Amino acid sequence: MSNDMTDFADVGAPFKVNLNQEEITRLIPQRPPFLFVDQILARGENQIQTSLNLRGDEDFFKGHFPGNPIMPGVLLQEALFQSAALLMSGMSGGDGLGVVTKVSLARFKEMARPGDRLMMEVTCTEQVANAYVFKGRTRVGEKMVAMVEFTCALVPAHS
Repeated sequence: MSNDMTDFADVGAPFKVNLNQEEITRLIPQRPPFLFVDQILARGENQIQTSLNLRGDEDFFKGHFPGNPIMPGVLLQEALFQSAALLMSGMSGGDGLGVVTKVSLARFKEMARPGDRLMMEVTCTEQVANAYVFKGRTRVGEKMVAMVEFTCALVPAHS
C-alpha cells in the first residue's frame, strides 16, 4: 500500500499541508462517525488532496459485508464530497454550507477494505455564482477505486 501521491496532479503552492482531524472539524460540520476525511495533505486554489485511513472498526464494515468487509460506494462518494467541502471552505472564505446538488459519472473500479489508506483528490473545474462543479477520484496505492463528477451549492448555514 503506497502512502504517497506522486501520480496525483500538482496542486500548486498549497496554503497548508497535513491538517489533522481536529483542524478539519473547524472547516466542515461533519463529525465522527460520519467524517470521512482524516487528513488534508495539500490544497491549492482549485484542488485539494486528502486521505482517510480505514481502520477496520468502522460500523459500516460490520454489515457491508460480514466476512468480506467493503466500504460502500456511497461512502466513497461522501469522502470526496467532504473533501470538496474542505476546498469550498477556503474558496468561499468559510461562509456557508456546501451541499451536493448533482452527481454524475460515478464509477467504482476497485474495492476499499479495512487497512486501506484512501488517497483522494478533488478539483473544482467551474464556479458559477454559488454553484461549484467538481471532479474527484480516490486511489488506494496505485489502484483507482472511485471517480465521480458532482456539483455543490454553497447555501447559508443555519445556526
